[in-house]
Amino acid sequence: MKKIAIIGAGIAGLSAGCYAQMDGFETEIFELHNNPGGLCTSWKRKDYTIDGCIHHLPGASPSSKLHTMWKELGAIEDGRILFDSILRRTIDSGGNELNFYTDLVRLKEHLMEISPADKAVIDQYLTAARKFTKFELLAMVAGKGKERFSMIPHLPKIMKWGPISLEQFASRFKNSFLQKAFPTAQYDFQGIPMMIHLSFLAGCSIRSMGWPVGGSLAFSKRIAKRYEELGGKIHYRSKVKGIVVKNDRAVGLILEDGTKADADIVVSAADGYSTIYEMLNGKYRDDLIDEYYANPPDEQEMNAYVSLGVDLPLIDLPHGVTWLMDKKLELSDRNYQKMDLEVFNSKTEMVPEGKSVVRIPFTASYSYWKKLSNDRELYVDQKGEIAEKVIERLDGLISGIKEKVEVVNVSTPITTERFTGNFHGMQVWTPRSKPGRIMSKGLSKTLPELRDFYMVGQWAQGLIGIATAAVQGKKLVQKLKKR
Repeated sequence: MKKIAIIGAGIAGLSAGCYAQMDGFETEIFELHNNPGGLCTSWKRKDYTIDGCIHHLPGASPSSKLHTMWKELGAIEDGRILFDSILRRTIDSGGNELNFYTDLVRLKEHLMEISPADKAVIDQYLTAARKFTKFELLAMVAGKGKERFSMIPHLPKIMKWGPISLEQFASRFKNSFLQKAFPTAQYDFQGIPMMIHLSFLAGCSIRSMGWPVGGSLAFSKRIAKRYEELGGKIHYRSKVKGIVVKNDRAVGLILEDGTKADADIVVSAADGYSTIYEMLNGKYRDDLIDEYYANPPDEQEMNAYVSLGVDLPLIDLPHGVTWLMDKKLELSDRNYQKMDLEVFNSKTEMVPEGKSVVRIPFTASYSYWKKLSNDRELYVDQKGEIAEKVIERLDGLISGIKEKVEVVNVSTPITTERFTGNFHGMQVWTPRSKPGRIMSKGLSKTLPELRDFYMVGQWAQGLIGIATAAVQGKKLVQKLKKR
């Protein structure tokens, strides 16, 4: 029975641990935090639970090919998934409203009510959405031979809608409100391909995408529980200092407190930079890896948040809301013309009845916040100033919310860096060279000249998403079992 030491109890590490235990390996997971999940987490502030991860969960119902994996991992509970009737609502200051209904018939009727003159474009959009209900893009990309082969009939659709951004498609509308509102269909940042939006809309339409009641940390804890039930052991508050290598073969770990853990195989589901350049002292790498980590973007969308616990039910708002503001909002070193909201009401079971959490993401500069963090007082003051500005402006959309705020929580890239160890407080980013190679083969699933060592997770694959991370854990164990 081979022994595997796994670094990190995020979704990828937990998945690898679960499947390894199922297949007869002996495993231990070493986690620097006191909770599982990594980035897939939530945290408590008074009566309010603030969620830090899941927007839409692929594989949420038996109609999805990914559902079996989540059930094997114990991640989801029957009847405990929320399915949105509205993917996103976009509102402007003039009172115009665009609802991206997940019922495609209702969505067409709604769009026709807004702009009958755009019937041809609306038909084109809804026809594409219906075609995307016939397959699961993520399941096929993450799958093995059979699943990938099943992509072939759908490649024309993928190739057609992949190069077209939401902004480009919106320009086809004659209606001026649809032109400015449609690009917010997915998230409030530029350049999102229509292919991504159509996949999400289709997934929500057929209920293969949903949201687990209780939130991200509860989701992660269920997988951790399943792992321990399978006989695995998680060592919390056990930061890995280094990976022990003998004759270019990984043979164990050394923890920060000096404790050693021997292993036949080492798997890192931790931050890519710290794994390669710190735990392994930068000895095993190639030009592609060096180029990738030497050129991180200074900014990343949705890497900072203002989260508000409010004494309001907000049951009339969908989970996703975008507000197109007349007046720009200045936060730190950027101006915003739009405000993106995530609303968590009592249906999520994360807040008391009659209360809600409103979470507002904004794009943050790592260098800006890193410099501020050197002066704790300045750092805290700036977070407070941003929260005040957001609350003041939000009162124009949700009347009276200013007086109902009971909890304020602001997270920045420095928060993420401190909490998870993620390089520059980021998730992965699109590489400047060889993006196709990384999309197909990953960035660093193995390292040059290093045997019995593997990486799993978003850094290894070069793609974001908790389903991507979980699939990688499963596929690695399949590979190890075959070997």
